[in-house]
Amino acid sequence: MTNVSLDHRFTEFLLDSQALKFGEFTLKSGRKSPYFINAGAFNDGRKIATLGAFYAEKIADEIKAGNLPADIDTVFGPAYKGIPLGVSTAIALTSAHGMEIGYTFDRKEKKDHGDGGMMVGTQLTDGMKVLLVDDVMTAGTAVREVIPKLKAEADVEVVGLVLSVDRMEKTKDSDTSAVKAVEAEFGFPVFAIANVREIFEAGRHIATASGEPYVTDEIKAAADAYLDQYGA
Repeated sequence: MTNVSLDHRFTEFLLDSQALKFGEFTLKSGRKSPYFINAGAFNDGRKIATLGAFYAEKIADEIKAGNLPADIDTVFGPAYKGIPLGVSTAIALTSAHGMEIGYTFDRKEKKDHGDGGMMVGTQLTDGMKVLLVDDVMTAGTAVREVIPKLKAEADVEVVGLVLSVDRMEKTKDSDTSAVKAVEAEFGFPVFAIANVREIFEAGRHIATASGEPYVTDEIKAAADAYLDQYGA
């Protein structure tokens, strides 16, 4: 295993995939952000397989550290963006880490023919240990929508949530980050492959084609100011 940190390698991958851009971007919230992450950039087999491998590496690390159980039954990716994340993560956990693990995702509408039901993939049963995966978390809305769906299917145990990036920003109506709010509300841990501070630090040491760092002094100053204002 390489000695280069997971967050640094992940930042390189985000930049290579053009999923991460530095500059000035106006978010849906109205905040002007010095960075933008576009999950739609993971649009081919190589990129989504690599992304799944990063999720699997993070999950394996947290199992080794004792923060996640080793006997997870299925990886759940909320429709729609979470579907390729759940599938690619389950494949990587099996192929690279020797774990026998399922994948599950939800339908937006219940199917009343064929196999029916709300879930696709590994069907949920009482006592199952379910690990959620998602891309980024802004307010935690997707988690709050999916937990009741899971509990309606079976009495499962949600053992954690793994994100690609932790924005480390407070929500609009509190000084708490969405990650901390979800952990407090649901009682399971939330992990991220990298947080935004790690990404900006890595970007200082990764060069563009012209040899300049992706994160210049100007962008770093804007990032520090942004996190001073909005960071949790």
